[in-house]
Amino acid sequence: MERYTFASDNTASIAPEAWTALAAANAGAAPSYGEDRWTERASSLVRKLFETDCEVFFLFNGTAANALALAQICRPFDGVVCHERAHIETDECGAPEFFSGGAKLIKAPGENGKLTVETIGTALIRYPDLHSSKPRAISVTQATEFGTVYTRDELARITAFARERSLLVHMDGARFANAIAALGCAPKSITWEVGVDVLCFGGTKNGTGAGDLVIFFNKELARDFDYRAKQGGQLASKMRFLAAPWVAMLENDVWLKNARQANESAKLLAQHVTALPGLELKFPRQANAVFVRMSNALARHLHERGWRFLKFVEPDVYRLMCSWATTEEEIEEFAGDAREIITTGD
Repeated sequence: MERYTFASDNTASIAPEAWTALAAANAGAAPSYGEDRWTERASSLVRKLFETDCEVFFLFNGTAANALALAQICRPFDGVVCHERAHIETDECGAPEFFSGGAKLIKAPGENGKLTVETIGTALIRYPDLHSSKPRAISVTQATEFGTVYTRDELARITAFARERSLLVHMDGARFANAIAALGCAPKSITWEVGVDVLCFGGTKNGTGAGDLVIFFNKELARDFDYRAKQGGQLASKMRFLAAPWVAMLENDVWLKNARQANESAKLLAQHVTALPGLELKFPRQANAVFVRMSNALARHLHERGWRFLKFVEPDVYRLMCSWATTEEEIEEFAGDAREIITTGD
């Protein structure tokens, strides 16, 4: 039996609230290309959530959101500083460079998946003049690819550093909901209040079937983004099917409930796996990911029993990802299988 519980939060089903909203939006005809009441309502709820007037766009997925947002703020000769393991660098098939017409990703290291002003500054030294790409933006991932979360103070230092150098700040928020759940803060406090210019707010990993948001807090930067989205094949004709699930997720804070559930599941999973001999966490468990150092033999045996999870860092660090749908029973079953394999040597 294939058990995809920990392979990715993308493997989870659509949350029931989002599914019900889709069915309701499918009850009859409605205006196309975002002129429907669901798109209007969802945009209004986003502005209410962030407590500011902002420009909101609905795109099909996170790669498009990141790539087109960066293309909007960068020219072909510009550069974007990002963590060396950022999704835009490792998992988007060159989309940011493609859609920007050549803007270069400037990689920087950072402990636990986070950039710091020191690592950003060191990276910028390599791009001093017109013989290299012109640094234009900093991209931070919240929560990071290693499941850690930037604090408000950490982000404030980065955005202040950016402002001093006339750089813009982009936030890849594929798991932004999980970061908010972990920090227990208002969404505005780690976005526009600290100087983030544009946020890509992920819904797919939080319970929708498709549809991530590009939110411009600096509204001037959003000028003609609708044309860019159309040219990039990201203007949904039946926009209501992207927007309606967001209405359901934002009303009554379903998005936050789902993120808390995923985070709590990861916390429980971390407790179970670290209680087993020979297993230890590689990175702090802060959001909905557990990075565990385990032997390749143990991982192979667990795969043979149907469990699906990914090796993330060589030689022996595996990622176990929890979602809104992960259950305590699944966690206990996984830990039980791991314990049995370790004990019997099977």
